[in-house]
Amino acid sequence: MLAEIDRRAKDENGMALLQEKDLRSLNESLEERTPREILDWAVSIFGDRLAILSAMQKAGSVVCHMASAAGHRLPVLFVDTGVHFPETLETRDRISREYSLEVITLQPEQTMEEQTRELGILYLSVDGQLKCCELRKSQPLLKATGRFDGLLASLRRSDGERRSNLPILALDKKMNCVRINLLANFEDADMADYVTREKVIVNPLHEQGYSTIGCSRCTTPVMPDEPKRAGRWRHLGPWAMYCGINPTDMRRPESEAIDLPADLIDRLLGRKVDFSI
Repeated sequence: MLAEIDRRAKDENGMALLQEKDLRSLNESLEERTPREILDWAVSIFGDRLAILSAMQKAGSVVCHMASAAGHRLPVLFVDTGVHFPETLETRDRISREYSLEVITLQPEQTMEEQTRELGILYLSVDGQLKCCELRKSQPLLKATGRFDGLLASLRRSDGERRSNLPILALDKKMNCVRINLLANFEDADMADYVTREKVIVNPLHEQGYSTIGCSRCTTPVMPDEPKRAGRWRHLGPWAMYCGINPTDMRRPESEAIDLPADLIDRLLGRKVDFSI
């Protein structure tokens, strides 16, 4: 499988342009593969330029367990907003200790107290919530820009809403890397089965009614008949559902592109995908 790459975009440093459209055929070929197969493939392509991104929710724990069980000692990026639940930080520490994975904790420039003194309580309005998430989630993650070309994420289509048509591979323009959603096709039943069978470390808040888990200021449990994300920014209504740290959650131009080493793009797109590794 060969993908046409615009060699005119290659510069003297060996960088080339990778566009969303270049990933279409590869995404199609990955649809029938298992998360473990996609994980092994990603390691073979990105090597030590690959990391896991986890907020220490159930799906992220599954990805960490899967990597550890496969012998892939990948670093784990975790954004500590400064207002996480204690259970989330305890889950982070257990993941690092029991799965033998290095967790790289990224933090905002200001404490929540310092931010509030300067800007007020941002999360009480829709615009303020976006600003708060930008300051406390997205900007800290950008500190890792340039260190990794691929990020393993744990988003799933069964999360619903904007994630219903989630691609397995997507570009992250701000981080200048490829996001690999290896659990994209993992249904709720698949998740429950894997967690039970493998005894995965799970954030205890999931057993207390939290279907998704974010900052303590803006996350609540949900009722059984509510959407999964009903507990996120509940006080703001349906206008606030995503923090923006995951680019596929937001509306993006189809022409989006990133710059990667040309030889990496060749490996990513220019050779037959081999799952026999």
